[in-house]
This record gives sequence, structure tokens and C-alpha cells, in this order.
Amino acid sequence: MSDPQLTTGAIYKILRGVVLEDPILQIIGSKRIDSQSAEKSRHRILLSDGKYKVSYAMYTVQPNDTLAIGGEIAENTVIKMKKFITSTIAAPNKGGEKNVLIILDVEVVKDGKQVGRILGSPEALPSDLSTIENKENNSSSNSASSLQSNSRTPTSNDYEPAPKRPNLSGPAPSADTSSFSAELIMPISSLSPYQNKWVIKARVTNKGPIRKWSNSKGEGQLFSFDLLDQSGEIRATGFRDMVDKYYEFLQVDKIYYISKCQIKMANKKFSSLKNDYEMTLGAESVIQECAEDGDMPTVQYSFTTFDKIAAMEANTMIDVIGVCKQIGDVQTLTARSTGKELKKRDIVLVDQSKSAITLTLWGNDAETFDSSNDIVAVKGARITEFGGGKSISVPNGGTFKLNPDVKEAFALRGWYDNGGNREEAANLSARTGGGGGAASWFSFKQVQNEGLGATERGDYYQNVATILMIRSENLMYEACANEGCNKKVVNLENGRYRCEKCNIESTEFKYRLIGNMNLGDWSGNQWSTIFNPDCEFIFGKTAQEIGDGARNDPSFMQNLASDANFKQFQFKFRVKTETYNDDSRLQTVAVKVEPVNYRTYNAQLLSQIQAMTA
Repeated sequence: MSDPQLTTGAIYKILRGVVLEDPILQIIGSKRIDSQSAEKSRHRILLSDGKYKVSYAMYTVQPNDTLAIGGEIAENTVIKMKKFITSTIAAPNKGGEKNVLIILDVEVVKDGKQVGRILGSPEALPSDLSTIENKENNSSSNSASSLQSNSRTPTSNDYEPAPKRPNLSGPAPSADTSSFSAELIMPISSLSPYQNKWVIKARVTNKGPIRKWSNSKGEGQLFSFDLLDQSGEIRATGFRDMVDKYYEFLQVDKIYYISKCQIKMANKKFSSLKNDYEMTLGAESVIQECAEDGDMPTVQYSFTTFDKIAAMEANTMIDVIGVCKQIGDVQTLTARSTGKELKKRDIVLVDQSKSAITLTLWGNDAETFDSSNDIVAVKGARITEFGGGKSISVPNGGTFKLNPDVKEAFALRGWYDNGGNREEAANLSARTGGGGGAASWFSFKQVQNEGLGATERGDYYQNVATILMIRSENLMYEACANEGCNKKVVNLENGRYRCEKCNIESTEFKYRLIGNMNLGDWSGNQWSTIFNPDCEFIFGKTAQEIGDGARNDPSFMQNLASDANFKQFQFKFRVKTETYNDDSRLQTVAVKVEPVNYRTYNAQLLSQIQAMTA
């Protein structure tokens, strides 16, 4: 079989801006570039068209790639470039800029092992393309007479004009955009911290909520959004003033030109996107809306089936898709750090692997979700682990969609409607169901015997216990009066109180409770920390009422603690082993206190009796 015919001179034409359709080229060398992503490695390749060769060509390996088998590209492979783009990067050693060819999609024409040699006699393409133009012009003038006799009128197929650059001088919440007109659009996959002149054209696939912070160093706000083009995706984050400037302007599913952002290494703890880098908006950043482009892809998923989650580490970010088989009630929690009220809901998903897992939704998503038997796709779900059981949640930056228009959703619907809904599914979250679901029942003795609390995130369980003793000292403290801040204030002894967290002084404060209680069940006893809302429930009084009573009566706190002794409640605990000075102790915190549900408690006791007598 003869070797394929290369598109002679294609490299020179492409870098001049001539539009060529599916040129045939040869890879005569490649070098892998270090990357954190195993699925999408990058390669710098030496590319030849038989006449010229160029070393400034980049290719990103895609999942199930046919060119890079095992992540390596075979030399002498002949390819058809189906999608590609050109760009420029700074080249200080070359005294200016360098043309770069970015390859987005290829088709292998003939494997390099079968070719076995370099086709043609390619020479290095000069950095200054004008030298080739001058050479060709001189050659043309020397043979003008012969060309006239055999000439024909050039057509658009010979030399087409360079692609039209985007006109970004229109209105946008940004600085002067006139400099964009001289730039070339680059694919997201080619971005790196070593470039400073670039423009990307990408679709916003997700925009997170505005998050605010306040600490001793100051206060601020931030938001993140995800961008996608044909080559890949990347996360961008705006801080402080950038939130006011761009948050409302950027809309999900719209396309934008973006430039002059800082490119840095991505923090994989907070992003599941397959990109080693992320962007940060700055004062010099420029963003302009672009007209809809039918070739621009929408959200990209890389789904993981549920059966594989059992072997994965906690905090791993993944994409999942499943059918919602069960919907839990909305639950109200109070954040210990801020005192803010949180809403959450647990739903159970199943997939074709005959596995089920609990998905936790928060905030507005939890309150509005009501889609039983619908397909749920989550991008950027975080794996959590409680007592050996695995669950998933949608963190900030993650998104979920109902009945997405993807092939996996249609396959899942067909499976579920044709008998999948009747199949038994292994529940990966069975042991505890996470921090807010129906935790398993354990006695205090069983917690010790089974070694709960050894996991990194701690374990959850529930138990019915009786209050045996409450330490009345340090049961109450004076906290910052600011809404959302529960930091203990410093009494300045002049009628004013200082909050170190908020960095303010005030004449007001609020009372907060934090109890250290000894609880007992039939198997033993356990000291537990109980926070303000649950303390108020146990005592039947608000923290302010207790504070006012303690101010007027020195024995009030002791009497309050004594009155609560021997009361019985149903507790949900979080346990985690902590080490202090090489001494390991099991720390127990009550995350929920409520009246005993005797129906469920008696059912649990009966099941234990049946297990003992079986």
C-alpha cells in the first residue's frame, strides 16, 4: 500500500491565514508536556507537510483518543487535521512573537509504524514568513513569461482571505477593547501562565452564587463561572469589584470573548473540570458578549457510574447521572460557625449499575426540588463519606440539571422504564446516609467497639439518651451582636465589647449557649458538646432569657442545669477521633436534638431483640 500524499505547503498557508479543508500532514516527532490530568495530556509536536516543518504545534489528547494510544504519539503518523486554529505567543528568545498551530481534532490516516519514514524533504519553516513570500515573488518575476502562457485566473480555493477577526469594540462592562481586533482566538486547551496575549471565545456553562467572607483581615465577595469551547473547559473566578462588574452581565449559556485574565494552577479540591489551570479576573480583564455560535458546544459531562464510587476517595469531584427514586423532606440546620440557618434535602438516585446513592441538595435547590422519577445529572458532585457509607452533594460551583439532552439520559430512561425501577439496588449510603439523613442506631458501647470516628470526616449515628449531668460553668457566653457572627466578644470594662472577627466595638452583645453534657444509655455514658439551638430546646428557654436570669440570680444557671437532669431525648451525634499531645480522644458533638420518636425507637429495639434471638 502506497504512502498517503501530504498537502504540500499547507503549514505555510495555514499560518498566513489561508483557509484549508482537512489538510494531510505528518507527525515526525512529539514531546509530552507535564500535566495534572491523566485523561487529557498535552503534546508539543513536530509537524511536516513534506515541504516545511514546524515545531510550534500543540495537541491535547482527548478521552478514547485514536492518535495517542496509551498517551503517546507514534512518530511518522500521517493525520488529517479536521479542526485547528492558529495563535501567537510571546517568544522573548526569538525577539518577538511566535506563530503556533493548535490542533483540536484529527483523524489518523496511516499509523507511523506502517509509514516508517519521513515523507518528502521538509525544511524548517522560517520565523519570518515574509522571507518565503519574497523568495516566491522573486521566483515568480524570473519566470513571468512562462507563467503567462500557462496561467489561469486564481480562484478562492487557491488563497482565501484570512479569517475575519472578531470586532470587540462594541459596548461591554470592560475597559477599552480596541486591542482585541489584532488578536487571534485561542482554544481554552492552549492557555497557560506563560502567555499574556490571548483571546478565547467560550460559552458560560455554569455560574455559582456570590459568596461573601468577613474575617480579621477584612471582608470581600467572590463568584466563579465555567467556560467551554470546542477544545475544553476552564473555571474563572472574580473577586471583590469584579463581582459587581461582571456577575449580572455574565449569563449561563451565552457566549463571550474574554481576555487579559490571570492564568494559574487550578485547585482540584474545588473543581472537577479537566483543566490544569484556572482564570482569575482582574482590573485589566476584558469580557464582551458574542453572537450565538451553533458550533460552540454546551455542557460536557464525564459520568461516573455509582458502583465505582464505593472505591473512590472522599472529596473527589465527579459527574454523575441517575434516576431520582426517592425524595426526602426539607431539613433545617444551623451552621455552627456562622449561626446561619441552612436548608437541605436528601434524594436517592439509582443507575444501570444497580446501585443507589444519596444526593444532598442545599439552599434553594433543596426547597424547590420535587422531581421524582426524573433524570438528574450533576456536574462537579463531591463525594462525602460518613461511617463507611458514600454520598454525594452539589457544592458551590457544581450544577445539576433535570432530564438533560444527552445520550446517557436517554439510555438511563429506557433502562428505568423497562424494568430498572423494579430491580434491587445496592445502597452505597446505607450505613449513615450522611450528615443529615437517617443515621444508623448505635449505643455508646457499640460506638467504641466498632471504632466509629476514625474516618477523616467523622461518623454519624443516633441514640436515645438521658442527661446525667450538665456543667453549668461556661454554659453561656457573650457573643458579637452582628447577624451571622457568633464570635465571643472581649469585655473592655468600659461598657463596650470588641469582636475580633468583625473588628468592631459595640455597646451591645447577644447571649449564646454551648453545653457540655454527660449523657447515658443502657450501655454506658458519654460526654457531648451541644450548641445553642439544641441547648435552648433542652432548657425550654432562649439564650437571652437565660442570660437575663443569670444576671439577676447567681444560682440561676445551677438550678437550670439541675432541672434538665434525667430528661430523655433522641440525639443525632457526630463523632471523630482527635489527637492532643499524642493522646487520642473521641470527640462527640450533638448535631440534632429532638423528642424521642417512640415508634421508630421501639421498632429499633424490636429489631435488635429479633437479631439476638434468631
